[in-house]
Amino acid sequence: MRHLIALSALAIALVTAGTAGAGGWATVGLDPLPDGVDSGQAWKTEITVLQHGRTPLDGLSPILTISGQGDVRTFTATPAGETGVYEASVVFPEAGRWSVVVDSGFGDSKLTYGPVTIGAAPGGSPGSFPTLPAAGVAAALALLAATLLGVRRMRRPMPASR
Repeated sequence: MRHLIALSALAIALVTAGTAGAGGWATVGLDPLPDGVDSGQAWKTEITVLQHGRTPLDGLSPILTISGQGDVRTFTATPAGETGVYEASVVFPEAGRWSVVVDSGFGDSKLTYGPVTIGAAPGGSPGSFPTLPAAGVAAALALLAATLLGVRRMRRPMPASR
């Protein structure tokens, strides 16, 4: 009987020790992913961290990581003025598909979002040559030159036939 009591006490101790460390989880919410954001533009987003999905957590430093195009960038969020809400300003360095990972800064609460597609900055990348407009100008000049040559030939006096 003593062995049964000791074994029961040991089993209860093991079960309660496992649940004593529980409760260290949080939910991470993120504003909608960027839509219509081009490379080089700032995407301002808010991250909401709630312990057990209910209690806003203060005093954290959530980190938002973007990865894609062979590049990885991290952005640290700062308190937004409301408990449990943090804001980050994210700039995607180039167009393409990117994934977004949010680490809440509380335990192992990480969430992966995406991929998202980021458009090219207006005007293309800096230093690139605008080939399409240049080709249009060249075609217009060629058409103008052909027209002028045709008009000039039509005005040439023709020798009189005998």
